[in-house]
Amino acid sequence: MTLFSNTNDNWTVQDSSALYGLDKWGEHYFSINNKGNINVTPKGKSSGSLDLMNLVEEIEGRNLSLPLLIRFDEILEDRLDRLHKAFEEAITKYKYKGFYQGVFPVKCNHQRYVLEEVVNYGKKWNFGLEAGSKAELIIALSLIQNPKALLICNGYKDQRYIETAILARQLGRKPIVVIEQADEIDRIILASKELGAPPLIGIRAKLSSQSSGRWGASIGTNAKFGLSIPEILETVEKLSNSELINELCLLHFHVGSQINNIAIHKDALQEAGHIYTELCRLGAPMGYLDVGGGLGVDYDGSRTPTAASTNYSLQNYANDIVATIQECCASSNTKLPTLVSESGRAIVSHSSVLIFNILGSSFVSTDTKSADKGESLTIKNLRETLASIKQIQDENNIDIPRLQEAWTDAIKFKDDALVAFRLGYLSLTERAIAEKLTWACAQALLDQLPEEISLPTELEQLSSIMSGTYYANLSVFRSAPDTWAIKQLFPIMPIHRLQEKPNKLGHLADLTCDSDGKIDQFINNGQVKNLLELHDIKANETYLIGMFLGGAYQEVMGNLHNLFGSTNTVHVRLNNKNRYQLNHVIRGDTKSDVIKAMEHQPNELLERLRIATEEAIQLGNLKIKDAQLLMDHLETSLNQSTYLRR
Repeated sequence: MTLFSNTNDNWTVQDSSALYGLDKWGEHYFSINNKGNINVTPKGKSSGSLDLMNLVEEIEGRNLSLPLLIRFDEILEDRLDRLHKAFEEAITKYKYKGFYQGVFPVKCNHQRYVLEEVVNYGKKWNFGLEAGSKAELIIALSLIQNPKALLICNGYKDQRYIETAILARQLGRKPIVVIEQADEIDRIILASKELGAPPLIGIRAKLSSQSSGRWGASIGTNAKFGLSIPEILETVEKLSNSELINELCLLHFHVGSQINNIAIHKDALQEAGHIYTELCRLGAPMGYLDVGGGLGVDYDGSRTPTAASTNYSLQNYANDIVATIQECCASSNTKLPTLVSESGRAIVSHSSVLIFNILGSSFVSTDTKSADKGESLTIKNLRETLASIKQIQDENNIDIPRLQEAWTDAIKFKDDALVAFRLGYLSLTERAIAEKLTWACAQALLDQLPEEISLPTELEQLSSIMSGTYYANLSVFRSAPDTWAIKQLFPIMPIHRLQEKPNKLGHLADLTCDSDGKIDQFINNGQVKNLLELHDIKANETYLIGMFLGGAYQEVMGNLHNLFGSTNTVHVRLNNKNRYQLNHVIRGDTKSDVIKAMEHQPNELLERLRIATEEAIQLGNLKIKDAQLLMDHLETSLNQSTYLRR
């Protein structure tokens, strides 16, 4: 990777779109307008659009500071539309005499307004929810009022969980208790006897099909959840003996999150399809086949079976589910089930954009002063090396072997300087001069290296050596934890100045005092690059970066490392006049909020500090007006965001 030159000659917004992969992963939601700003079209190119840079500036005008999480409700709606359209087309194509009825897994995004949007907009399809804990079950029960919408009950279940589901059925809801551990069947039987009513029952199968990627262990013999084939048969027998077999209506399986290879889906579907037909043959009425989650997001747009992509489309996914299950059922003359999926990532990822500002940047210094008398031999050698590189440039002849030799010399002389410093023969000032001369050599070499040819390793590494650190006003651990925990790649790019050619390479460092608080892996068309193409930071001008496709899991899995809390969040919706309105504003955590979360009491902290100022005043170390200024700062700060203000 070669550092870009400073010229903008012939650079277009199309070049920026290709550079950052926006033309691939942005689908029809994100593009670049003629101003060089990101454009958002929530419903596609035929609908209204928003200039993201202008939107952020206007939101800031409402006293909502960065970092800022923007949710586009209409993108969420469009994702639901596209999911159902894909299954409708597949059902029509294969003449499937059954239906599709999806559910959204609450764990994917617990936020109230997200779930309300999913439930309300999904009513026309009887779209439901999936709960994996008692807390999620309570949320789901309160949100679903449609008696036809499914409430899939997954996760570990104690007696109270099961009883709640049974009673909720009598409330007019449609919860299906999925047996995921063998001992749950005994609790279901007991609860049914005590309450005099049974729940709707499902079984999660532990498939033998192999998966891949980060969640490859989600299925197979050692999977965390699911019943083996012998356990399924034992469960069916217990249900029959307890006269509950008529309540067994669903088979569920899960092949892992973010499945990148369509072949994995196909293998799992074939196995599950035949398990379903066998359950019908054993006397269970069945009716639903839940294919679980796993529908992937193409984060880098490469359409490849890599961790940040998928080698299939949404339509491919729907086609394979419909066709495979139809084939399995046809071979045994089994009535076709209603198909259920628990797609979460594919529904909400696109709808959220995290915007943060860059606070500053740092690069190695290449400033060199004229030679002083009495300089050491090492520094003289570095000056001569720099002069030789510039001479090659003046000759206007790109001689790669000569450039490689010059860089090798520069590194050798720099190492000599370091050894001399360690032995006490070189002063700190002279060591600094040696380092600056070395970086000046590197920059002079970069200015000559062509971008489109293969270079020796030593010269190829110059870009990384001369790259910078851009300090971002965010906490990776709070807003993008998967980038740290599992090296998840999200599209990250500037949201403006995209008509300019980026002339720097760098990585992002967050506000935390943790060395892991950085983002140094970026999408690269199916590959991973360690540096991102960025622009110079202009004085008195904000430089804004966006992280896209991060709507799934990031908020709920974030933590309070260094006590950086939640960001300000807004829900945006276009109106008929191609303008927008903020449907919901959720202000981020204040310092007082996060301090309370750690069991500290802000008022007590302030009182301790007030007493400390009084003692300092008595000792003559602090003036009264300065003490008051300190207390004013502290009180004001407690009520402000945990992030830096600009």
